Amino acid sequence: MTGFWTLFYKEFLRFWKVAFQTVAAPVLTALLYLLIFGHVLDDHVRVHGVQYTSFLIPGLVMMQVLQNAFANSSSSLIQAKITGSIVFVLLPPIPYSAFFVAYVLAAVVRGLMVGVGVLLATVWFAEITVVSPLWILVFSITGGAMFGALGMIAGIWAEKFDQLAAFQNFLIMPLTMLSGVFYSIYTLPTFWQGVSHYNPVFYMIDGFRYGFFGVSDVPPQSSLLVVAACFAVVSLLTLQLLKSGWKLRA
Repeated sequence: MTGFWTLFYKEFLRFWKVAFQTVAAPVLTALLYLLIFGHVLDDHVRVHGVQYTSFLIPGLVMMQVLQNAFANSSSSLIQAKITGSIVFVLLPPIPYSAFFVAYVLAAVVRGLMVGVGVLLATVWFAEITVVSPLWILVFSITGGAMFGALGMIAGIWAEKFDQLAAFQNFLIMPLTMLSGVFYSIYTLPTFWQGVSHYNPVFYMIDGFRYGFFGVSDVPPQSSLLVVAACFAVVSLLTLQLLKSGWKLRA
């Protein structure tokens, strides 16, 4: 446990020491999204009977939770590999399971901190209700954990920063931007509604939003099952990669 907490503390300090970049900057980005989209669409669009700005805020919060959880673990691993400091993490007798949990937990903490910051910065622009805080907490933690584990896979696989950027630009960004952050999927044509149901991030956003308004495109229980299954698959893959030492000990 000493090794686990030490590794977690290292990962926490790694992003906290530059919190202006890792926490404050994503909050500002989300605020700009809200100001632009809210200003243009607030008087013209209502979703599930909810004012558009109110509908948008939970989506922006969850999007930043996911993207920053991914960024934390992926950037940490790729930096450690490129600088060679990964050897100081691999040499101590820390079980690979503790390695996994420490990185994912730090990613979740960063994601939640950014999410809380986004919520505090945007809540002044619209009326926000909270129907079920438990659903909000569950989806933010499980979603952040899944993207933290996915970030570890990306960090292990990538050998250069441009490879990591490609992973983020061609997989993470489309998954989050096309997940219903800015719209309800039932405003889409039937074909694209079906496609959206194959996007696991849709279930994270939809379940998270349910905690605020009590309405969703999919029952939150079903969304949680999908998210939990995806997290289990991603976690098993990450643990297998850590156990094999692929691209870490080579």
